[in-house]
Amino acid sequence: MKLIEIKNITKVYEMGEEKLFALRGVDLDIEQNEYIAIMGPSGSGKSTLMNIIGCLDTPTSGDYILNGKDVHEMDDDELAGIRNKEIGFVFQTFNLLPRSDALHNVELPLIYSGISRLERVRKAEEALVNVGLGDRMKHKPNELSGGQRQRVAVARALVNNPSLILADEPTGNLDTKTGEEIMVLLKELNSKGNTIILVTHEANIAKHALRIVKIRDGMIESDSRK
Repeated sequence: MKLIEIKNITKVYEMGEEKLFALRGVDLDIEQNEYIAIMGPSGSGKSTLMNIIGCLDTPTSGDYILNGKDVHEMDDDELAGIRNKEIGFVFQTFNLLPRSDALHNVELPLIYSGISRLERVRKAEEALVNVGLGDRMKHKPNELSGGQRQRVAVARALVNNPSLILADEPTGNLDTKTGEEIMVLLKELNSKGNTIILVTHEANIAKHALRIVKIRDGMIESDSRK
């Protein structure tokens, strides 16, 4: 079943009288439970495409259907709900609250979902156990290694049981060994049924995915499956 349908998406930024074409008529379908890497050099349009898929930005033209819903027709509240419940984000910089422990950081998306405190704690604990951090729940980010911080970020992305996990350069701030551990974790999550879109410029990271879409100059250059 199709999770994402992108049809003839363009994105144009106006810089004074100049127009910058970030995306030029992109078509892309992604099925549920796929593990796909979107790969391209800096300035290729991959980050713009990721922002549109994550409902963080809107296209200039074209259609984006997520889980059968037309994103273009949603208002700001609906888009915020999609970002909170349908999409889990994992960023290169972790984006954790420094003064909060791992449990509270993972709990955050649930606060906006109106879930009771007891249920929030149960779900957050379960998500941390699932990423191998059952013994680090009360540790703050500065008491965790880079890899552990990224695992907290992955647990936070998972806690609402989203349709999609968007991972933007998730190993960018990690050493090679720790980065490999995070990639193994993402593969395990995909094998359990999570749809994962990985955005990267590194071939050795992209190779972990089961499908690689290469983008250049705002257009899809190639689309290959293993």
